[in-house]
Amino acid sequence: MRLIKYGHACVRLEADGRVLVIDPGTFSEAEALDGVDEVLVTHEHPDHLDIAKLVAASQRNSAFRVYLPSAAIDSAPELGGAAVAVDTGQRFTAAGFAVDVVGGAHAEIYDGLPGCANVGFVVDGTVYHPGDSLFVPPSPVATLLVPAAAPWLKLSEALDFVRAVRPERAFPIHDATLNELGQEYFDGWLDFKGGTEYARIPVGESVTIR
Repeated sequence: MRLIKYGHACVRLEADGRVLVIDPGTFSEAEALDGVDEVLVTHEHPDHLDIAKLVAASQRNSAFRVYLPSAAIDSAPELGGAAVAVDTGQRFTAAGFAVDVVGGAHAEIYDGLPGCANVGFVVDGTVYHPGDSLFVPPSPVATLLVPAAAPWLKLSEALDFVRAVRPERAFPIHDATLNELGQEYFDGWLDFKGGTEYARIPVGESVTIR
């Protein structure tokens, strides 16, 4: 499987001609959606869900589908029939990939806010995208996409998250608000992650995982 990093929380997965994109938001590049039929969205916030990009893609492709939490469907009426509701505990197939839906709630920022639904996606039992949460999936995963910077996140929590999931490898996401110094600072602290291999994927570049 080839994992391509796009801006902020957006990644693209490619394997054997299959293509799946997760969380193409307002901070990510439109080309992430090139040639894509199916998209996963963890929650309704615009840095993960760029309605304009997705509507444009759906207008070019009648088979285009966007899977997002059922509680977020009403936040994206522009998607019409392209929107497909999913819920925690569900397993489905998207672009030929097996997808398990986990989690359910956005991490708290302050005083119960934002209080919106957030699901995580485990793809082919190996790649885990948590969205805006630190939910530890019930089954082991080999590749963890770990949030690096957010108003709901402390550095120590990111480290604890990696240690709790215990993946073979971890790559940072949710990092558009970090400048180069901030990225280096986060990466340096990830040396405390335990036995997990960690690396940063530059935007637009990729790694091959198994």
